[in-house]
Amino acid sequence: MTDVLNYKAFWDNKATSYTGALIAVDGSSDESAVIATGARSAKQVQAALNLGANSHVLEIGCGVARIGLPLSERVGYWVGVDISENMVEVAKKRLAERGRKNVDAYAIFRPSLPFSDATFDAIYSIAVFIHMDKEDFFLYLREIARVLKPGGKVFFDHWNLAHPVGFKRFLYEANFYDKHGDVSVRKDVARNQFTTPQEVDIYLRQVGLSPTVIMSDTPWVQALAVKGTAEQVQAERVRIESIRDEINYGQAWTKYFDWVLPVVFEGVNPRDILQKLALEPEGEVRSMYETWLYSAWRANPAHYGEAPTANNLP
Repeated sequence: MTDVLNYKAFWDNKATSYTGALIAVDGSSDESAVIATGARSAKQVQAALNLGANSHVLEIGCGVARIGLPLSERVGYWVGVDISENMVEVAKKRLAERGRKNVDAYAIFRPSLPFSDATFDAIYSIAVFIHMDKEDFFLYLREIARVLKPGGKVFFDHWNLAHPVGFKRFLYEANFYDKHGDVSVRKDVARNQFTTPQEVDIYLRQVGLSPTVIMSDTPWVQALAVKGTAEQVQAERVRIESIRDEINYGQAWTKYFDWVLPVVFEGVNPRDILQKLALEPEGEVRSMYETWLYSAWRANPAHYGEAPTANNLP
């Protein structure tokens, strides 16, 4: 899509249909897969930001409310913003179908948030900054610092160039452009981009946010920061250390993600990975990956063959 010149056009094009919007945010057209991955992300966000029944929360890049839908059950007020009006319409539909009343969703048009200073208790953004040029990533962080209340917290992630599996994910991008790139046109405006823990730390401090932890032991940089005093920062560091495993993607997630990359980029049959997963310990992460792989299989029977109707190998 090198002829698409801005983020809005790119994501509106992806989300011209309900199914297209689901695929764009989760790589799957299957509602069950979107629910499974959204539930896990919502748990991470809730733990990272210590959200409760009175929390006023903003999500940047809300997509189809993959995370906002489960999270809205646990907070006082959830707001989602997205560059794509089509995505926002799908998000509103999914939220309305499930009777959510404590929610709002808005389309935005640039790295400028339509809210007053010090509006939100907490802000998060998951798998969104990876699709932005560095200048826009920084500008959104600056806006986050502006609309956070004093003592407010932010949580986000980004591809981690400094991790071996993160670098492997980067190589798929680099090798694609090496073989198929056209130097006469701009690269995809919303292509995957990558960062390092050090770069994230610099940006946060430059916008006036204090990092409490920057996790970098998985293919993702996961960053948490506070708009607050030294005492508040230290208290957050102590709290996060006690629940780190609830936030961190973890080693099982990293291993399975590494296994799935050839399915996404090389056409490997999901059955091959599902057979490996079946030998792994049962758990939420394994189940999430199995759900996603069966969904990918069912979405492309012409390439992979007919998938089982239930999530189990014949």
